[in-house]
Amino acid sequence: MSLLARLPAKAAVRQIALRRTPASSRFLTPEQSVPFSYKNKTLFGAKVAGYLLTGFAIPFIASVYQLSKSS
Repeated sequence: MSLLARLPAKAAVRQIALRRTPASSRFLTPEQSVPFSYKNKTLFGAKVAGYLLTGFAIPFIASVYQLSKSS
């Protein structure tokens, strides 16, 4: 099949695919952009800070442990 003969077929397939794609979600609001709900913002901020600081501190704790183990 030549390239010119395939172009209309590709366009038809593309149109069918575009028609079958689902519509975007209309129910997503900024309040629902996270997969959980938080009522107390102070407690939520403290939990996030604790989570991030723990992840940041792990390499430093491991290096102190390794240095103390070698001496």
